Amino acid sequence: MNEAETRAELIDPALRAAGWGIVADSRVRREEICPGRIEGAGRRGKAEIADYVLTFCNHKLAVIEAKARDKGDTDGLAQAKAYAQRLQARFAFSTNGRRIYRVDMTTGAEAYVENYPTPDELWAEVFRTKNEWRDRFAAVPFEERGGAWQTRYYQHNAIGNALEGVAAGKQRILLTLATGTGKTAIAFQIAWALFQSRWNLSRKPERRPRILFLADRNILADQAYNAFSAFPEDALARIKPDEIRKKGRVPKNASIFFTIFQTFMSGTDQNGEPSPYFGDYPKDFFDFIIIDECHRGGANDESNWRDILNYFSPAVQLGLTATPKRRDNVDTYAYFGEPVYTYSLKDGINDGFLTPFKVRQIATTLDDYIYTPDDTVIEGEVEEGKRYTEAQFNRIIEISERERYRVKLFMDQIDQREKTLVFCATQEHARVVRDAINQIKASSDPNYCVRVTAEDGSLGDQWLRTFQDNEKTIPTILTTSQKLSTGVDARNVRNIVLLRPVGTMIEFKQIIGRGTRLFDGKDYFTIYDFVKAYEHFNDPEWDGEPIAPEAGSPRSKGKEEEDKKTGGGDEPPPEGPAQIKIKLADGKERTIQNMMATSYWSPDGKPISANQMIEKLFGELPRLFKDEDELRRLWSKPDTRKALLQGLTEKGFGPEQMGEIGRMINADKSDVFDVLAYIAFALPPVTRLDRVHERRRSIMSDYDAKLQTFLDFVLTQYVQQGVDELDQEKLGSLLELKYHTIDDATSALGSVGVIRDAFVGFQRHLYERTTKPGG
Repeated sequence: MNEAETRAELIDPALRAAGWGIVADSRVRREEICPGRIEGAGRRGKAEIADYVLTFCNHKLAVIEAKARDKGDTDGLAQAKAYAQRLQARFAFSTNGRRIYRVDMTTGAEAYVENYPTPDELWAEVFRTKNEWRDRFAAVPFEERGGAWQTRYYQHNAIGNALEGVAAGKQRILLTLATGTGKTAIAFQIAWALFQSRWNLSRKPERRPRILFLADRNILADQAYNAFSAFPEDALARIKPDEIRKKGRVPKNASIFFTIFQTFMSGTDQNGEPSPYFGDYPKDFFDFIIIDECHRGGANDESNWRDILNYFSPAVQLGLTATPKRRDNVDTYAYFGEPVYTYSLKDGINDGFLTPFKVRQIATTLDDYIYTPDDTVIEGEVEEGKRYTEAQFNRIIEISERERYRVKLFMDQIDQREKTLVFCATQEHARVVRDAINQIKASSDPNYCVRVTAEDGSLGDQWLRTFQDNEKTIPTILTTSQKLSTGVDARNVRNIVLLRPVGTMIEFKQIIGRGTRLFDGKDYFTIYDFVKAYEHFNDPEWDGEPIAPEAGSPRSKGKEEEDKKTGGGDEPPPEGPAQIKIKLADGKERTIQNMMATSYWSPDGKPISANQMIEKLFGELPRLFKDEDELRRLWSKPDTRKALLQGLTEKGFGPEQMGEIGRMINADKSDVFDVLAYIAFALPPVTRLDRVHERRRSIMSDYDAKLQTFLDFVLTQYVQQGVDELDQEKLGSLLELKYHTIDDATSALGSVGVIRDAFVGFQRHLYERTTKPGG
């Protein structure tokens, strides 16, 4: 009896006997936890699928892993524990249909049990302390828009933990989830549960709550307003300054309010004195406040925005952030406390919910500049002997030839049809770069590249909305300075170009988040890094807790003022047009050189260069095969080859990485087999064309003329496309490509079994040893 039969004949009846799937609000189902990391070429890693997840009243209480009856009853235990941990389920069960083994993930208690507990029994074990509001929240099903939106496991965890915090009476709650993982959707579900259960500050379900969604940009507030469309229309209110001035009062007749900090901080009294609009609401008007991107100053003691949060201190406040605790945002964590749930960028990429990326590091011979008399000072006064560095370029000093060179460099590298964001030093720099791009673009559209900055106002916002529309291809490139580091929900961004320093880890993660959203056919995105932003990857804070700052002598005020003037220190000088403009001497522009290196995002959350990949691959290969003969044997059969490739992918060597290694060793036209054989045994790579030529006679000798014709076609596809063409899953499409239909193919070649045997069988000849040079 296999695992499916065990589930159907033994486990399903036992669960039904315990009431699962029968008792109201109980559910038992096979559940995909995550789809698997994106590997490239349209492929993903192995999906994580739990055999059974026992859900009662919106809470995932247990995971069951089922094995075939002839397997051990605890063979699935490790898997059950791993899945239960991911889903925050209290219990993990492993069974072969004959015996049931149970683990309490909280106490660590493990034992065999006679039967599965009922939903009520499991609920009582998980929640030993009664809580009226937990029960009321649990009675509200997720609003999944008719099945169009399915809650991912980490979203379910975040929603549940936040509501548990509300039920427990917490006043400040923090959720930390990577950009692109659906924080707004999570906020919606939390608001939905509060609204439907009639939770409010009185803790008496006599009225619906008043909820405020507070953002720092109109585009974020508008996106949230649209995302909350499942609420009744009269329950939603968008707070805008022009509407307040028009009506003479702030809106109060709604349940869910949306606004930005800047709107709430604006407003004047009858005498024209500042009188923030938020003061027009009673301090206890809002029951619940959601602060989006709360790390951006909303909880900073020195920020005016903090005044709003302090004023509405009676409200329960939920902070949403994409950045774990850092030196830059300790105030946020001091205000809200530790997050009730965290889902990192590394988790999102490895699970397959976010797109992986590679970084192309680019250095030029004009990354710093010292004035020489043969150059021309067009404007301003240059300091002789001073070395101008990246922090001063396009803020204090501008060299137009340098900018044109860098623009041409990345425009030659990217696919100019792909959506691209370019981050510039200032709004003026963004204009210069926009013009340079449009002057050399291949497109004939005048709006191919546009600038979106604060200076571009509503027109820039309109261009941004058009750019976000994945059905539209124009504009293709946006240039900006600061504005697009957050709030750009554009799923099909394929390239991010950094032409200005990225000062903080928070900003670096935000910028990377512009490319991580999933889109069909998007296997990865590329960061073109001209400013050494990749050095943030080497910071321990990239994927861990911050290091406490070392005690040191304070900087003098005079030194800080000097830095502001010269552009020294950690912070760039204030935004504005460069005061110095230089024209390089004739011929200098032609001598600018560049160097490039590419690194990839590895499963352990760190970048890895091609050289490092080769070193790491060399260390991993002995775990996959012991000698050359075993490699040839594994590679000669489609099923064992596929398993070997999967093993490589799980260790971080997917198609993209193996392709990069192949290019480094001049084996880009060879088989992946040759890359492995070169790394492991120093065998010289053979091109696919040479391999086919050398082995054609031995391949064809086993088959009749008609099968030879088909195999010759297969070999041609292999030479052109690569080893993937030899996968058994490709056989059907190859037959249709050659013979149009499977019926036509069998008429010409024989039965499907005969064709399959030939397709699989010839491959052993393709990878057999040869005494010929290069074989």
